[in-house]
Amino acid sequence: MSTAPTHDVDGGLFAAVDIGASSGRVILGRISAGTRSAGANAADGGPARAMLDVVHRFPNAVVQSDGGLRWDFDALFAEVLTGLAAAGKAAAERGEAVTSIGIDTWAVDYGLVTKAGELTAQPYSYRDERSRAAVARVHGKLDPARLYATTGLQFLQFNTLYQLATEPDLDGLQALLIPDLIAFLLTGQRRTEATNASTTGLFGAVAGEWASELFGPLDLPRDLFPPLIQPGETVGTLLPGIAERTGLPGATKVVAVGSHDTASAVAAVPAEQESFAYISSGTWSLVGLELQHPVLTEASRAANFTNERGVDGTTRYLRNVGGLWLLSECQRTWAEDGYRPEIGELLDAAAALPPGGPRINPDDPAFIAPDNMPDRIRAAVRNTGTVLPDHPAAIVRCILDSLAAGYARTIGDAERLAGVAADVVHIVGGGSQNALLCQLTAQATGKRVIAGPVEATALGNVLVQARAAGVATGGLADLRRIVGAGTSLRRYEPLTSSVPAT
Repeated sequence: MSTAPTHDVDGGLFAAVDIGASSGRVILGRISAGTRSAGANAADGGPARAMLDVVHRFPNAVVQSDGGLRWDFDALFAEVLTGLAAAGKAAAERGEAVTSIGIDTWAVDYGLVTKAGELTAQPYSYRDERSRAAVARVHGKLDPARLYATTGLQFLQFNTLYQLATEPDLDGLQALLIPDLIAFLLTGQRRTEATNASTTGLFGAVAGEWASELFGPLDLPRDLFPPLIQPGETVGTLLPGIAERTGLPGATKVVAVGSHDTASAVAAVPAEQESFAYISSGTWSLVGLELQHPVLTEASRAANFTNERGVDGTTRYLRNVGGLWLLSECQRTWAEDGYRPEIGELLDAAAALPPGGPRINPDDPAFIAPDNMPDRIRAAVRNTGTVLPDHPAAIVRCILDSLAAGYARTIGDAERLAGVAADVVHIVGGGSQNALLCQLTAQATGKRVIAGPVEATALGNVLVQARAAGVATGGLADLRRIVGAGTSLRRYEPLTSSVPAT
């Protein structure tokens, strides 16, 4: 995948607002000229390729405010506007204009907005503990088995419906999920994008609509969420004040994409076959299969698998597994103590350690909130009757061994529950750059691992916009061929020998 600006291409420029739990970017993307269908050949410029150019990066983090962990949404939105202004400037320097804007972020969190369009408070973060006490209240009103049979959503204490149960008064308010809130402030239009709606616990997995029968028992207003919109549909055009602040034309469209970042990431998995497993590896790891229909069995509920909506009405059948949050939090703690090794140095030292070391459960809720992660990991190991050396390399190896084991277990469970055998495992996102993690995953699963692209979420965002504009054509398989043509992929085979240094 090229990340350099290019001038020998056509077909429009697409701005992807891509925000994760620790950072955000605004990226300009496009599809190469003369290759609007994935089957194009070298005679007309070669296979289609997506090209990305990051024009703005910014940090994102939870803050302690008003008695809880919240997102500084005002600062976040200001960064989005700065990024869109940078995108407009970069486009103008090429003698072009931004065709459309797509937004993806993490799931489940929301802001409450008045009828007048005012945000009542900075949105809570899913890492806040407030929803834990609401779980029993919700399950007292709706049996968990009924919830799963309707929504297909895995149980996580921070799912939107548990967060909403803590709200004292929702009358006259609407809940806008974070990407929908950004889109509303850009366009004035209130919509809920379907892939993210499917993470709320209030969305019908089969019907693909709001599960209105759940709102009454939970005492939720029927109009709490705006109407649904599908990836590829237009939310609206920029408000005059937004156009003035960003320098973008007022006619610039905001197009719904897979606004749950995992939905965009899975859309950009460069799979060449129908049967594949994926790991979207970042702060969290989302591990599973792409299916055409949800799996709503009691066995699936007992295994805590989720059925979330994907682009083109697919089902993302997956579980959340702990992610690289464990490693980044360790690095943060070590930095506070004055120890700041390069990540490559840590991984080399971890790879040199023998296999068979201690493991933790990376999904343990004890690891959700920010705190001293090395101490919590050592405590978790002690609880298993083992001692983890107080050395960063040992802690890193423990994290990666535990994640790889969790990936293998989850993929195996998904295959069994869905009755599908995956031929290969695709790792996309930041974790695809971690050679040790990829190799450990190949060994743990016994399957070939294909790593890349790193920027899967942004690619999925851009490709859905490009298809909406008529620049890219076809279904997911066609979009994925565009990703594969422009991405340098690494392959890892299961080994019988010890893991080599990275």
